[in-house]
Amino acid sequence: MTLQTAERPRLSTPARIPRTGRGEKNKVSRWQIWVPLGLYLVFTLVPFYWMLVFAFRPRGSSSLLPWPITFDNFAVVWNDLGFAIFFQNSLMVGVASLFMTTVIALAGGYALARYDFRGKKLFMMGMLCTQFIPGAMMLIPLFEIFRTFGLVNSLWSLVIAETVFQLPLSLILISGFIRNVPVELEQAAWVDGCGRLRGFFAVVLPLLRPALVAVGSFAFIHSWNNFLFALMFVSDQEKFTVPVGLSYTLGEFSVDFGALAAGGVVAAVPVVLVFAFIQRYLVQGMSAGAVKG
Repeated sequence: MTLQTAERPRLSTPARIPRTGRGEKNKVSRWQIWVPLGLYLVFTLVPFYWMLVFAFRPRGSSSLLPWPITFDNFAVVWNDLGFAIFFQNSLMVGVASLFMTTVIALAGGYALARYDFRGKKLFMMGMLCTQFIPGAMMLIPLFEIFRTFGLVNSLWSLVIAETVFQLPLSLILISGFIRNVPVELEQAAWVDGCGRLRGFFAVVLPLLRPALVAVGSFAFIHSWNNFLFALMFVSDQEKFTVPVGLSYTLGEFSVDFGALAAGGVVAAVPVVLVFAFIQRYLVQGMSAGAVKG
């Protein structure tokens, strides 16, 4: 008798999936990143390029490059149009708004973060709702208040208005950041003999640097760029700010593009410098303040 061996079933080998080379995959991902980023940069930087071209090229020139470079437009803006005074006024308003917003938001944010009181959630909701009110709707009430207290045609009216409109977001941001600071650190300082105020300055305040930089920078930049309040509350030319001064380069029948572009460069320099020095603190402050709250 012959034994027949059962044939083993043959397993079919799966078809190999063609692999994409690592270089080709990276090439596709690079295109997907750099093409939209390049288009965005072109769309963003072209207006700045034309502003620099009009600011630095001679009057009457139609060259696409600012050559030969001239500073005549800046001399006209700074000396003839009085931008030196406008720049000083904007700087005073911006620094004062920065200081007042930061100090008040720091005190209020600590109270919201460390104390529980009746109506706290309602208060926070009211602060958030104020962000939906445009500034133009508050012009008449603010003007009446400033006229009652004799603050019309004063730089203090701009400082107060900017501080009021910046406080809600600043309070929420700083309160959220303080919640991330463990309260045990303050309690340890209290055990060592520090009071609440001294413990706050010794323990909590050094950890709030990113939040303070974020709040202060937003307050400064918003007050520096604000045009509506400065136009409505100030009528004396010696108290104009930079945005209002820029509007006076627009004539009734003609526009001095060189002076307008030079004024735009002067107005943009402080904002660019602020963002260049505080960008890492700004990201830390915004991310830390948005974690809790």
